[in-house]
Amino acid sequence: MRTIRFVHLAVAAFMLVGCAGPKTVDTKKIPKEFVEFGGTRVDNYYWLSKHDDPEVIAHLQAENTYTDEMLKGSEEIQKTIFDELIARIEQRYESLPHKVNGYWYYIRYEEGKQYPLYCRKKETMAAREEVFLDVPELAAGHQIYLVRGYSVSPTNEWVAYGVDTSGGRRCDLFLLNLYSEERSPEVITNTSGGYVWANDGKTLFYVLNDHTVRAYKVMRHALGTDPSIDEPVFVESDSTFEISLSASRDNKYLFLTSGDTEPRESYYMMADAPRIPPILVQRRQKNLVYSMNDYEGDTFYILTNQAAQNFRLVRAPIRNPGIVNWKDLIPHRSDALLVDADVFKNYIVADQRIDGLPRILVFDRTTGGSHYVDLKEESYVANAYPATDAFDLDSIRYSYSSLTTPRSDFLYDLRTGKKTLLKQEKIGGGYDGTLYSTRRVWATAGDSVRVPISVVYRTSLFKRDGSNPALLYAYGSYGANTDPYFNASVISLLDRGFLFAIAHIRGGQEMGRQWYEEGKLLKKKNTFSDYISCAQFLVDEKYTSASRLFANGGSAGGMLMGAVINMRPDLFRGVLAEVPWMDVVTDMFNPDLPLTTLEYGEWGNPHIRDQYEYMLSWSPYDNVRPAVYPAILATGGLNDTQVPYYSPAKWVAKVREFNRGTEPVLFKCNMGAGHGGESGRFERQRLTALKYAFIVSVLNGKLP
Repeated sequence: MRTIRFVHLAVAAFMLVGCAGPKTVDTKKIPKEFVEFGGTRVDNYYWLSKHDDPEVIAHLQAENTYTDEMLKGSEEIQKTIFDELIARIEQRYESLPHKVNGYWYYIRYEEGKQYPLYCRKKETMAAREEVFLDVPELAAGHQIYLVRGYSVSPTNEWVAYGVDTSGGRRCDLFLLNLYSEERSPEVITNTSGGYVWANDGKTLFYVLNDHTVRAYKVMRHALGTDPSIDEPVFVESDSTFEISLSASRDNKYLFLTSGDTEPRESYYMMADAPRIPPILVQRRQKNLVYSMNDYEGDTFYILTNQAAQNFRLVRAPIRNPGIVNWKDLIPHRSDALLVDADVFKNYIVADQRIDGLPRILVFDRTTGGSHYVDLKEESYVANAYPATDAFDLDSIRYSYSSLTTPRSDFLYDLRTGKKTLLKQEKIGGGYDGTLYSTRRVWATAGDSVRVPISVVYRTSLFKRDGSNPALLYAYGSYGANTDPYFNASVISLLDRGFLFAIAHIRGGQEMGRQWYEEGKLLKKKNTFSDYISCAQFLVDEKYTSASRLFANGGSAGGMLMGAVINMRPDLFRGVLAEVPWMDVVTDMFNPDLPLTTLEYGEWGNPHIRDQYEYMLSWSPYDNVRPAVYPAILATGGLNDTQVPYYSPAKWVAKVREFNRGTEPVLFKCNMGAGHGGESGRFERQRLTALKYAFIVSVLNGKLP
């Protein structure tokens, strides 16, 4: 009875509409004290973290009701934008195939279907199609259905695949016979989505999660047996490390990697001998990052930052692959970040970044010569990849896109340099790339560091007088690059006169590994000041104005949103904070939360005083202060195990408490999804339409 009564009272409160619009959410306060290093922090909204409390659920439902009421006047534009987004999606889509072990694998979508079909054909694309995962059928009855990973056995008979039906990253592992189309009876729960097969086609290695969704234990399973008798192969007892699995191109070697944001440690197993324990490659060392690339003959190839801030590719004898035997194959360059490399019989193809832009470098192993693939636009993204698992290749593929160019995949002849367009993403809705312009400009941060910004706009609607509204996106964490990929959804903004920009701030590694190292731990504030400098540049240079500038980021980028509006609330008209991580200090003190211990190397360990004090000085939730805040729309997911729903819920409540302005502060919580929101390709567009309708409505003064 208590639950029902609270829900009715909460919902009723938001249906009271006066002349000023819907009544805002009145979040109760229950002070929670944290005593740390002799000081006391008080969290009045800590009670919202009790996810199984009926009052918490009622509060989230009330927040959704309030947001719906506030955005009721935008329903028409939401529908218009949603229809535009759907119209741009290629209804009947088929990916380029990739050949592995005699089969061409690809996915395709059928018209009107939310989910893809996973398909293969034997030897030639003219062969009969085999649909081995009919996801539209499997997903029937599920709000969320995510295939987190799959692996086909070396015998081509079985596929192991992991399914997440909550969005919480805990996968059920299924085993399907590709010949009989029948499932093996065993189902293994709480797996990470990483699977590799031994060459007998009967032994599968998988990774289990612990209670924090940390991938921590490698298990060996014999096909058709009870999973309760599965044997552990490797257990990572250090809670700051997690495990991933991979394999060499020909599946001769299986690789087990354990690591966090910096140190990593790898082992290899022989796929022909699945009961031999993993063999250590190089023991973990502070700040040492390395990953197993592949092998050739009796040599492993390893990508590493050892004596190489921007990474180098080394070779090592398989019989003794430790660090003392690492020899350069691609040496370190201070001016070029080595992102990845593929080693073939006659060529090495390397993905680099120089001055913030991707470059594809081709080494000819027979002549010793090298050249770059010609890539032309001012701001773009590109990466190379092989079309098959063959070692003796004389051609590769590479993908290319920009803010105006849809993804385009090319065949590239490594001998002649000839390129052939294989496929370009089809954009519906009458998209014409010649109507838009993209630029790369540079802001100067407070410490005189130049920060690149990628910009796109509809040419005929852009005026360099500050009158254009703008949406500035950024991420800036984990060394993850925020590249200027083509994004069909932002066309709906560009066609309404918006400028869309990406700030390539420190914390990513667009400008090299040092770009990441200067935006983490005790240098994290560079990420925030870089973003503010980029925003100020767009205003000063009259690309937009503060009264027309909107900020956008998600997850760690959502945390960025909270930090920058604490620092400069006057610089933005509105903010889209998507699944934002806001309560940094409290969460980093809680080792039972997903990601906490894994990310001490990224944010800091709050048990160390100087790291604690630094985090406390910028943590978005802890630094909300009396201010005139811009309009805010925050999102979250009840099943989110990466950023708990209560992080945005608490932050929104605290901002409302301290807000001295009148702009709306809204929170939309998906009650059945996780970090990525809805999983269907059409359904996920509804949230995008709502976000865009929010900023258009704020801009035009159309919200109550």
